[in-house]
Amino acid sequence: MTTTEQPEQRVALVTGAARGIGAATAVRLAADGHRVAVLDLTEESGRETVSAIEAAGGSALAVGCDVSDADAVRAAVSQVAERLGPPVVLVNNAGVLRDNLLFKMTEADWDTVLGVHLRGAFLMSRACQEHMVAAGFGRIVNLSSSSALGNRGQANYAAAKAGLQGFTKTLAIELGKFGVTANAVAPGFVATDMTAATAARVGVGFEDFQQAAAERIPVRRVGRPEDIAHAVSFFASEAAGFVSGQVLYVAGGPLD
Repeated sequence: MTTTEQPEQRVALVTGAARGIGAATAVRLAADGHRVAVLDLTEESGRETVSAIEAAGGSALAVGCDVSDADAVRAAVSQVAERLGPPVVLVNNAGVLRDNLLFKMTEADWDTVLGVHLRGAFLMSRACQEHMVAAGFGRIVNLSSSSALGNRGQANYAAAKAGLQGFTKTLAIELGKFGVTANAVAPGFVATDMTAATAARVGVGFEDFQQAAAERIPVRRVGRPEDIAHAVSFFASEAAGFVSGQVLYVAGGPLD
C-alpha cells in the first residue's frame, strides 16, 4: 500500500498579532493550514492568540519583538525559522496611534508611528525575503488604511499608511522574479481597540462612533477584524500568484 506524502505546511508570520486585525489574521491563516508565528511587542501578549490557534488544532508560536528595532527583527525572524520553519508568508500589521493635529504633533508622535508602521514593515520584509527567495515562493501583505487618503488628526498615520502603498508596489517589482508577491489591504472603519482610541480622542462614545460610521458606509455596518483577515488570506494563497502590487480597500463600499 502506498501513501501520498502531504506537502509541508508553510510558515506565516503576522506582526501585531496579539489582538484585533492581527489576531484574526493569524487565526485565519492557521485555519488555512499555515504554521503561524504570532509576533507582538512581548511574547506574553501573543499567547492568547496562540492558544486560540492551538485549540482549533493549529500550530503557532508567540514571539516578542519591537518591529522598529533592526536587531530585534533579525533575532525574531531567526527564532521563527529555527522553531517553526522559514517564514514565507509575512503580514505586516503592527501599528500604533499617536493622533494629534499638526500644530500639536510632536517629533516623537511622528517618529513612533512612522517607525512602527513603515520602518517596521521594511525591516520585517527585508529579514523575511531571504527565506522567500530561497523557497522560490513568498507572500508579503502590508496593512495600509483608508486613512492613506488623508484623515484629520492623523498626519503621521496617514503618511505611514500611504507610504506602505508605495513600499508594496516597489516590493512587487523587485521580488516578483523570485516567486514573491506583495500586496496591501487598506481597511476602512473596523471595530478594534485602535478605533476605540480614536473615538476617545474625539470625545465620542464608541457605540455612537461606530453607529455614525456605519451610516456613511454603503453596506451599513462597520468592519470586523475577520473581514480584513479574509482579504489577507486570499493574498497569502496559491490562488493569488498572479496578483501583485495591488492595494485592496476593504471598506464596505467605494471611498471618495
